[in-house]
Amino acid sequence: MTTLLERPKGRSSAGTALSGTLPQVNLLPPEVYAARGLRATKRWLVISLVVVVALCVGAFGLALISGAQAATELADAQAETTRLQESQAQYAEVPVVLEALGSATSARSIGMSTDVQWRSYVDALTAVLPANVSFDSFAVAVATPAAAPVAPVDPLQKPSVGQIQLTARTSTLPDTSAWMDAMNSVPGLSDAWVSSSTISEDESGIYYTVAATVQVTDGAYSHRFDATEGAS
Repeated sequence: MTTLLERPKGRSSAGTALSGTLPQVNLLPPEVYAARGLRATKRWLVISLVVVVALCVGAFGLALISGAQAATELADAQAETTRLQESQAQYAEVPVVLEALGSATSARSIGMSTDVQWRSYVDALTAVLPANVSFDSFAVAVATPAAAPVAPVDPLQKPSVGQIQLTARTSTLPDTSAWMDAMNSVPGLSDAWVSSSTISEDESGIYYTVAATVQVTDGAYSHRFDATEGAS
């Protein structure tokens, strides 16, 4: 088969003759063009295959690097876990001690919930004694976490958490009303009552023995052993 190459339009045959260019004919068979196209396609396939292989190798390399990093991180995490477990074993007794301390603190709070600082009350009652009066005896009966309070000796007295029974010695009978008011003025005490007054005599002369009681209210509790917020 022959093919005549077309010439650009607008040129005359005279111009062609003058230019010395002759019409060209492509005598190559179509199979040659097909073979050339196949070789080009093969070249592109080879290039594509090389690129794909390079990408796979790169991805595999990245996977190896990531795997190595993950293995390193895992080893570090395992080492840290081992260290923490060793530390935990070292301080294994701490929770036991803290629990025992908490139990002791709770027991102390309960056991000392009825604590009263009696020295201050003895001083306060001594301070309000009438002139020329001194204590002969001073007895205290109060409630505890395991015992109920003593019942009032007088039906007019209000319930309380305890009671102070005292006897006083004086050469003259005191103003009992003023004395009871003075005892009631002490914080934590109430319902003072002078129950009896007897006259006696010894080598020093005649004297009076006065018996009195005063109720102890819960305002006398010191609360110094109460558990505070944040305490262990």
